[in-house]
Amino acid sequence: MSRFGVVIIGRNEGARLERCLKSVVSGLAKVVYVDSGSTDQSVATAKAMGAEVIELPTNKKFTAARARNAGWAVMPADVEFVQFIDGDCEVFPFWLDRAAAELRSKPDVAVVCGRRRERFPDASIYNTLCDLEWETPIGEARACGGDSMIRMTALSASGGFNGDLIAGEEPELCVRLRAASWKVLRLDAEMTLHDADLHHFSQWWRRNIRNGHAFAEGSAMHGSGPDKHWAKETRSNWVWGLFIPLIAILAAWPTYGASLLLFGLYPVQAFRIFRYARRRGWSTRNALLYATFCTLGKLPQVIGQLTYRRRAFQGTETQLIEYKTISASALQIEGMERP
Repeated sequence: MSRFGVVIIGRNEGARLERCLKSVVSGLAKVVYVDSGSTDQSVATAKAMGAEVIELPTNKKFTAARARNAGWAVMPADVEFVQFIDGDCEVFPFWLDRAAAELRSKPDVAVVCGRRRERFPDASIYNTLCDLEWETPIGEARACGGDSMIRMTALSASGGFNGDLIAGEEPELCVRLRAASWKVLRLDAEMTLHDADLHHFSQWWRRNIRNGHAFAEGSAMHGSGPDKHWAKETRSNWVWGLFIPLIAILAAWPTYGASLLLFGLYPVQAFRIFRYARRRGWSTRNALLYATFCTLGKLPQVIGQLTYRRRAFQGTETQLIEYKTISASALQIEGMERP
């Protein structure tokens, strides 16, 4: 265990960060916690638990990519692999050894990741959706998520994460790694427990705006290349989130309302996703939930794409789209109180 380290990133994670640190602090060469402007006790907690703490300067926007880069940059020269973890996650026992063993036995693999599970999948439908989202195929993969172990030589040669991206920095890094002939491997092993803590529709909505922004930015960077990075997702957002509803509404008058029948395509699309989910062995309830919100999610995702296009056209700096902390006014709109 002396040949790999851990980088944890976080912002106001509270008790989640303490659980995360407890799962990794013993026996590692180095555990680094990178904080992005927390106003709670995160920094003090990390220091008290033995982690090296880096507080990002506030003269630049906070991004997960920037935080991860700051963390791996201080790793000792003898560290072979770095495990990246989001501060709202807890590492399963034996994952670190399993991941390092895979990287040592497969010199052409740059990244390994395992199964991320939601800690409280039944706490809300939005937590359930996250848990379903983490259920990804095993084997060689195109990308990893925020929790993964990466070979230091590959990370250094690639230049690390793109610090300007507000989301989607891991898949973007994987595009560059695979272009350099590295592989990404997803193992059939428990890796982390994630605490999404999503309880409101407005949080889910903003999370999908952020996803759409990531699709647009990633596609603008690599969509025309051989990887076609997020080009399909971008087109799907435009078609289902903008073009179909726009045509249906604008053509309603000249077509005597016939164009409104285009909205009937949405339940058809949802049914196709439902059948796909059932073929994967998901329950009827989860398949229906997944299909409904996948279809509905096209609207906030296209808003995220439009946000990226507007900022790119104006030349303004991209700002973070946070979804875990929502405003009091948003809660009032939903008629809910923060739990």
